[in-house]
Formats: sequence, C-alpha cells, structure tokens
Amino acid sequence: MSTIQPVAAATASGWPAALTLAERELVRFFRQRNRVFGGLGQPIIFWLLFSEGLRPNDLGYEHFFPGTLVMILLFTAIFATISVIEDRREGFLQSVLVSPAPRWAMVTGKVLGGAAIALLQALVFLGLGWATLPLVSSAAEVLAAVVLMAVIAVALTALGFCIAWLMESTQGFHAIMSVFLLPMWLLSGAFFPAGGSGWLAWIVRANPLTYGVAGLRHYLRFADSAGDAAAPVANLPSLATCWLVTLAAAAILLAAAWRVARARTTGDLL
Repeated sequence: MSTIQPVAAATASGWPAALTLAERELVRFFRQRNRVFGGLGQPIIFWLLFSEGLRPNDLGYEHFFPGTLVMILLFTAIFATISVIEDRREGFLQSVLVSPAPRWAMVTGKVLGGAAIALLQALVFLGLGWATLPLVSSAAEVLAAVVLMAVIAVALTALGFCIAWLMESTQGFHAIMSVFLLPMWLLSGAFFPAGGSGWLAWIVRANPLTYGVAGLRHYLRFADSAGDAAAPVANLPSLATCWLVTLAAAAILLAAAWRVARARTTGDLL
C-alpha cells in the first residue's frame, strides 16, 4: 500500500505539468507570427494547388486529399518537435528535467502540444476542402476522421520527439527528416497507389502511416461527376485494421519517446 500511494501521487502530479507544457507549446506557436502565418498559409496554399491541380487527374480527390492531410500532420508535427533541440540549447529543458515533475510529463506535454498544433493546421485544410470540394461524407464521418487525425498527430509527434531527443543540432534533425520521414510519407499510399506486389508493396504494408491514410480514405468520400458518391478506393485495409494499427503505433511511439527521454545524449544519434 505504501508503494502504490507514491506512484499514484507522482502520476497525479505529472498531468498538470504535462498540460502546462502542452499549453506552452501552443502559446509559443501563436506568439510567433511567422509560425502562425506559415501554419495558416501552408494548408491554404496546398488547398489552392490541390483543388486546381487535381481536377484533370484520374485518381481524383479520393486518393490525394487524405494523403495531403497526413502530409500536413507529418511535417507540422515533426517541425514542432524542433523545440526540443531549441529548449535544450536555451536551458529550459534542463530546468524541466530537474523539476519535481516526472520525466514522462515533459514528454507527454511536448507531444500533446506539437500534436495540437499539427491538428489545427490540418483542420484548416479539412475545413477548406469540406466547404469547396464535392465531399459527401456525413458529419459523423468527418468527426471520426478528425479523431483519427488526432491519433496520427500524436504518433508522428512522438516519432519526432524520439528523433529530436537524440539530436544536438537542427541540421542533423533536418537530415534525418529528409532521408527517413519524407519516404515514410511517400510510401504510405498517400501519393502512389498502395496496391501491387514486390518488395515496395511490402514496405507500404509495413508502414504504419499507410493505415492512417487508408482510414481517412474510408471516412472522406467525394462525389463523382454525376453527383453520386464515388466508388471507394480499391485495396484498402479494413477500417478496424486502420484504427488498430494507428492506435498501436501511437502507443508504441509514445512509449518509445518516454523511454528515449531517460537517456543522456552525447551527439547526434549517439
């Protein structure tokens, strides 16, 4: 009994710290006007290019719209975790680590704050698409898609935290992002069709981001030229599988972020 009480007290005391750090990430975002401008401008620019550039495309909105949403989530979540490197350089992170708050609270706060920023930007793009494109999904389906986007954002932000924690420089972070995270998005079925066979198809199936994109395709349906709901995209995993894999990826990556935060860093990826 004496062991359970301190653990419960530590857990309870960690959540206020986690929520405070998450709030700090949001306040920091809105106070930096260039980030707000970029955060709002990015989905608007994507929407303008997307709505015009894909009109003559045979794959249609059903294929590219969910992938673009995930791309916004991916890059926003990953760039939000650059604050881990900046906070370490400025000394703020050291102050948090020596505070009474448990270390998992610091990780959770960073992840929740970054995921919230990513979700806000994706919601701008989703709102523009819902208002102007032939989206025939019901309000319940759109709400379910938003919840799935939130889970994807948590998973991607936790992944970004794992990478950023092992980095001493933003240059190293960008290098890893360009050789690892961009192919991760390209091989999620967001850009290329996920069907087929061969070693590339196996990589697409093993990529957890594939199931987040597929889940959004289940929920976000568009009308065809006749005004009817277009046929669903072929070769999609079931909706239950999409949720299971996405939730498992978020849980595993968040646990990995908690674990990696226990380690001291001596250099990039060391």
